Amino acid sequence: MARYTQAVCRMCRREGQKLFLKGDRCYGAKCAVTRRGTPPGMHKQSRRRASEYCRQLREKQKARRTYGMLEKQFHGYFVEAERKRGITGDNLFILLESRLDNVVYRMGFCASRAQARQLVTHGHFTVNGKKVSIPSYLIKADDVVAVKQQSRSMNRFSQVRESGQVNTPAWMSFDADNLTGTVLRIPGGEDIDTELEKQLIVELYSR
Repeated sequence: MARYTQAVCRMCRREGQKLFLKGDRCYGAKCAVTRRGTPPGMHKQSRRRASEYCRQLREKQKARRTYGMLEKQFHGYFVEAERKRGITGDNLFILLESRLDNVVYRMGFCASRAQARQLVTHGHFTVNGKKVSIPSYLIKADDVVAVKQQSRSMNRFSQVRESGQVNTPAWMSFDADNLTGTVLRIPGGEDIDTELEKQLIVELYSR
Protein backbone atom coordinates (compact mmCIF):
# COMPACT_ATOMS: atom_id res chain seq x y z
CA MET A 1 0.00 0.00 0.00
CA ALA A 2 1.40 3.41 -0.99
CA ARG A 3 1.97 5.85 1.83
CA TYR A 4 3.77 9.10 2.58
CA THR A 5 7.25 8.43 3.98
CA GLN A 6 8.80 11.91 4.15
CA ALA A 7 9.03 14.26 7.15
CA VAL A 8 5.45 14.88 8.31
CA CYS A 9 6.34 18.16 10.04
CA ARG A 10 6.77 19.67 6.58
CA MET A 11 3.05 19.12 6.03
CA CYS A 12 2.13 21.22 9.05
CA ARG A 13 4.54 23.98 8.01
CA ARG A 14 3.11 23.98 4.48
CA GLU A 15 -0.43 24.38 5.79
CA GLY A 16 0.62 26.99 8.34
CA GLN A 17 -1.02 25.23 11.29
CA LYS A 18 -0.66 22.19 13.51
CA LEU A 19 -2.21 19.03 12.08
CA PHE A 20 -1.13 17.00 15.14
CA LEU A 21 0.56 14.31 13.09
CA LYS A 22 3.28 13.40 15.63
CA GLY A 23 1.33 13.04 18.85
CA ASP A 24 2.91 14.54 21.98
CA ARG A 25 5.66 16.31 20.01
CA CYS A 26 3.04 18.63 18.51
CA TYR A 27 2.19 20.00 21.97
CA GLY A 28 5.79 20.72 23.00
CA ALA A 29 8.48 23.24 22.17
CA LYS A 30 9.94 20.97 19.47
CA CYS A 31 6.89 21.41 17.21
CA ALA A 32 8.07 22.52 13.77
CA VAL A 33 5.23 25.03 13.40
CA THR A 34 6.24 26.67 16.68
CA ARG A 35 9.94 26.75 15.82
CA ARG A 36 9.63 27.59 12.12
CA GLY A 37 6.25 28.91 11.09
CA THR A 38 7.20 29.49 7.45
CA PRO A 39 6.45 27.03 4.63
CA PRO A 40 9.25 24.59 3.71
CA GLY A 41 11.55 25.40 0.81
CA MET A 42 14.06 28.08 -0.11
CA HIS A 43 11.53 30.65 -1.29
CA LYS A 44 9.90 33.15 1.03
CA GLN A 45 6.19 33.01 1.67
CA SER A 46 4.18 34.83 -0.97
CA ARG A 47 2.25 37.88 0.14
CA ARG A 48 -0.25 37.63 -2.68
CA ARG A 49 -3.86 37.12 -1.76
CA ALA A 50 -4.84 33.46 -2.05
CA SER A 51 -7.27 32.66 -4.87
CA GLU A 52 -10.51 30.78 -4.26
CA TYR A 53 -9.00 27.68 -5.86
CA CYS A 54 -5.97 27.96 -3.57
CA ARG A 55 -8.21 28.12 -0.49
CA GLN A 56 -10.16 25.07 -1.66
CA LEU A 57 -6.99 23.12 -2.40
CA ARG A 58 -5.42 23.97 0.96
CA GLU A 59 -8.52 22.79 2.87
CA LYS A 60 -8.53 19.53 0.96
CA GLN A 61 -4.82 19.01 1.61
CA LYS A 62 -5.27 19.71 5.32
CA ALA A 63 -8.05 17.12 5.57
CA ARG A 64 -6.17 14.53 3.52
CA ARG A 65 -3.00 14.95 5.55
CA THR A 66 -4.82 15.01 8.88
CA TYR A 67 -6.33 11.58 8.20
CA GLY A 68 -3.14 10.26 6.59
CA MET A 69 -4.25 9.45 3.05
CA LEU A 70 -2.99 9.80 -0.47
CA GLU A 71 -5.08 11.60 -3.06
CA LYS A 72 -6.68 8.57 -4.76
CA GLN A 73 -7.99 7.12 -1.50
CA PHE A 74 -9.26 10.46 -0.23
CA HIS A 75 -11.07 11.18 -3.49
CA GLY A 76 -12.66 7.74 -3.28
CA TYR A 77 -14.20 8.70 0.06
CA PHE A 78 -15.57 11.88 -1.51
CA VAL A 79 -17.19 9.92 -4.34
CA GLU A 80 -18.82 7.59 -1.81
CA ALA A 81 -19.97 10.55 0.31
CA GLU A 82 -21.52 12.17 -2.76
CA ARG A 83 -23.60 9.04 -3.44
CA LYS A 84 -25.10 9.04 0.05
CA ARG A 85 -28.13 11.03 1.10
CA GLY A 86 -27.56 14.19 3.09
CA ILE A 87 -24.88 16.88 3.04
CA THR A 88 -21.81 15.72 1.12
CA GLY A 89 -19.32 17.48 3.38
CA ASP A 90 -20.81 15.90 6.50
CA ASN A 91 -20.97 12.49 4.82
CA LEU A 92 -17.29 12.74 3.90
CA PHE A 93 -16.13 13.42 7.44
CA ILE A 94 -18.47 10.81 8.90
CA LEU A 95 -16.78 8.21 6.68
CA LEU A 96 -13.33 9.45 7.69
CA GLU A 97 -14.21 9.41 11.38
CA SER A 98 -15.62 5.88 11.08
CA ARG A 99 -12.30 4.39 9.92
CA LEU A 100 -10.81 1.93 12.40
CA ASP A 101 -7.48 3.76 12.66
CA ASN A 102 -9.28 7.01 13.48
CA VAL A 103 -11.55 5.31 16.04
CA VAL A 104 -8.50 3.76 17.74
CA TYR A 105 -6.89 7.22 17.86
CA ARG A 106 -10.06 8.92 19.15
CA MET A 107 -10.45 6.36 21.91
CA GLY A 108 -6.98 7.20 23.21
CA PHE A 109 -5.18 3.97 22.39
CA CYS A 110 -2.61 5.89 20.33
CA ALA A 111 -0.98 9.31 20.37
CA SER A 112 -1.52 9.96 16.65
CA ARG A 113 -3.41 8.57 13.68
CA ALA A 114 -0.13 7.41 12.14
CA GLN A 115 0.63 5.34 15.22
CA ALA A 116 -2.92 3.99 15.22
CA ARG A 117 -2.61 3.00 11.57
CA GLN A 118 0.63 1.13 12.29
CA LEU A 119 -0.72 -0.74 15.31
CA VAL A 120 -3.91 -1.71 13.47
CA THR A 121 -1.87 -2.96 10.50
CA HIS A 122 0.25 -5.07 12.85
CA GLY A 123 -2.90 -6.77 14.14
CA HIS A 124 -3.02 -5.50 17.73
CA PHE A 125 -6.78 -4.76 17.74
CA THR A 126 -10.00 -6.72 17.55
CA VAL A 127 -13.49 -5.63 16.55
CA ASN A 128 -16.26 -7.60 18.22
CA GLY A 129 -13.70 -10.23 19.24
CA LYS A 130 -12.22 -10.73 15.76
CA LYS A 131 -8.80 -9.44 14.74
CA VAL A 132 -8.95 -6.67 12.14
CA SER A 133 -5.74 -5.41 10.53
CA ILE A 134 -7.26 -3.06 7.93
CA PRO A 135 -6.98 0.63 8.95
CA SER A 136 -9.77 1.65 6.53
CA TYR A 137 -12.25 -0.83 8.05
CA LEU A 138 -15.47 1.12 8.71
CA ILE A 139 -16.78 0.83 12.24
CA LYS A 140 -20.52 0.50 12.84
CA ALA A 141 -22.75 1.37 15.80
CA ASP A 142 -22.35 -0.95 18.82
CA ASP A 143 -19.00 -2.28 17.60
CA VAL A 144 -16.53 -3.04 20.41
CA VAL A 145 -12.88 -2.23 19.72
CA ALA A 146 -10.31 -3.83 22.03
CA VAL A 147 -6.61 -4.51 22.29
CA LYS A 148 -5.81 -8.13 21.45
CA GLN A 149 -5.10 -10.17 24.58
CA GLN A 150 -1.56 -11.05 23.48
CA SER A 151 -0.74 -7.37 22.89
CA ARG A 152 -1.86 -5.95 26.24
CA SER A 153 1.60 -6.18 27.81
CA MET A 154 3.10 -3.74 25.28
CA ASN A 155 4.53 -0.51 26.72
CA ARG A 156 2.13 1.62 24.71
CA PHE A 157 -0.94 -0.03 26.20
CA SER A 158 0.54 -0.08 29.70
CA GLN A 159 0.82 3.71 29.39
CA VAL A 160 -2.82 3.90 28.35
CA ARG A 161 -3.85 2.01 31.49
CA GLU A 162 -1.74 4.29 33.70
CA SER A 163 -3.03 7.51 32.12
CA GLY A 164 -6.64 6.46 32.75
CA GLN A 165 -9.73 7.91 31.11
CA VAL A 166 -9.34 10.22 28.10
CA ASN A 167 -11.67 12.81 26.60
CA THR A 168 -13.41 10.66 24.03
CA PRO A 169 -16.07 12.05 21.68
CA ALA A 170 -19.72 11.72 22.73
CA TRP A 171 -20.38 9.00 20.15
CA MET A 172 -18.04 6.48 21.78
CA SER A 173 -17.04 5.20 25.23
CA PHE A 174 -13.68 3.98 26.48
CA ASP A 175 -12.58 1.72 29.34
CA ALA A 176 -8.87 2.27 30.01
CA ASP A 177 -8.62 -0.51 32.61
CA ASN A 178 -9.90 -3.18 30.22
CA LEU A 179 -8.43 -1.54 27.09
CA THR A 180 -11.77 -1.63 25.29
CA GLY A 181 -13.95 0.96 23.64
CA THR A 182 -17.49 0.92 22.28
CA VAL A 183 -18.91 2.89 19.37
CA LEU A 184 -22.24 4.05 20.79
CA ARG A 185 -23.47 5.41 17.47
CA ILE A 186 -22.21 6.51 14.10
CA PRO A 187 -21.09 10.16 14.37
CA GLY A 188 -23.35 12.80 12.87
CA GLY A 189 -22.45 16.12 11.33
CA GLU A 190 -22.70 17.83 14.73
CA ASP A 191 -20.13 15.39 16.18
CA ILE A 192 -17.36 16.32 13.75
CA ASP A 193 -15.30 18.80 15.74
CA THR A 194 -13.03 19.91 12.92
CA GLU A 195 -11.90 23.43 12.04
CA LEU A 196 -11.75 22.48 8.36
CA GLU A 197 -14.19 24.15 5.99
CA LYS A 198 -16.00 21.18 4.50
CA GLN A 199 -17.76 23.22 1.85
CA LEU A 200 -14.47 24.29 0.27
CA ILE A 201 -13.50 20.64 -0.20
CA VAL A 202 -16.85 19.90 -1.83
CA GLU A 203 -16.47 22.92 -4.12
CA LEU A 204 -12.98 21.80 -5.16
CA TYR A 205 -14.08 18.32 -6.21
CA SER A 206 -17.21 19.71 -7.87
CA ARG A 207 -15.29 22.00 -10.23
